Amino acid sequence: QVQLVESGGGLVQAGGSLRLSCAASGRTSSTYNMGWFRQAPGKEREFVAGISWRGRTTRYMKSVKGRFTISRDNAENTVTVYLQMNSVKPEDTAVYYCNFVGSNLMDPVLDAWGQGTLVTVSS
Repeated sequence: QVQLVESGGGLVQAGGSLRLSCAASGRTSSTYNMGWFRQAPGKEREFVAGISWRGRTTRYMKSVKGRFTISRDNAENTVTVYLQMNSVKPEDTAVYYCNFVGSNLMDPVLDAWGQGTLVTVSS
């Protein structure tokens, strides 16, 4: 059974940095593309960044490109995916989630989501 556990969220001032982590465990999790998503209050969940299973290809939503960096560490049956958030803005405030993603590095694969990690950016 696959498990996704996000961590690293917190309160940060605008312009600051934060690094999120997602620990994914389960059969063959290290060979799947992974992605980060976020859901702001009152809004739908949206794609933030995706990374191929070998880490060679990445994809970002327009508003975070150049500020956020997705990366991953693969191990047998486990993977840790990171989201380095720099120059954060109040509009980055949201609950951040990770999930496996499809070949386009955007579409989530699992219907079930983890608990997420809350990022709050103060102005």
